[in-house]
Amino acid sequence: MGEREVLSGSETAQAGLKFQRFFTKPGVSPYDEVEWERRTASITNEKGEVIFEQPNVEVPAEWSQTATNIVASKYFHGQRGTPERETSVRQLIGRVADTLAQWGADAGYFATPDDREIFRDELTYLLLHQMVAFNSPVWFNVGVQARPQCSACFINSIDDSMDSIMSLAKTEGMLFKWGSGTGTNFSALRGSMEALSGGGIASGGELHARL
Repeated sequence: MGEREVLSGSETAQAGLKFQRFFTKPGVSPYDEVEWERRTASITNEKGEVIFEQPNVEVPAEWSQTATNIVASKYFHGQRGTPERETSVRQLIGRVADTLAQWGADAGYFATPDDREIFRDELTYLLLHQMVAFNSPVWFNVGVQARPQCSACFINSIDDSMDSIMSLAKTEGMLFKWGSGTGTNFSALRGSMEALSGGGIASGGELHARL
């Protein structure tokens, strides 16, 4: 019904999403209700050689060592050994949950500021307790990039031209850069033995190489 919903007569209420608390308490941070501990995140190869290690990583005590290794190696932002490097799961989840809540507030999604706080706290709780999880591009990019790439998979299409084929390589490269995967619809490409505009026939080699 647009920006405002008519209630009765001249009474109106601002449209927006309402939230209720299920797992959290007003005025209590979800982080404060979790037991935390410090661990070393470490990953070795098949020879037992350490290929990733980050000491003093703060994680919920209920998290497994595997979860600790994955989060620290894949999703913590910043160069290791610098002050910008994330060292705690609370930094990681806070970066994502706080950013999403702020986006919602900026876009007018919430009915009240309290609804924004409830959304943030409930989302934080769900992530802390591994009841839900985002895909990799969200963890990589939200709270880092101004307009982050958040989708995990993209399906591209191309035209039957060399310019389009080469542009696809650039598009795929940029999608890979931010952690997403891609697929491509090649149905527009001519098949092997079909005529070329400059004479001759298509070999189909480009298509075969791409598949």
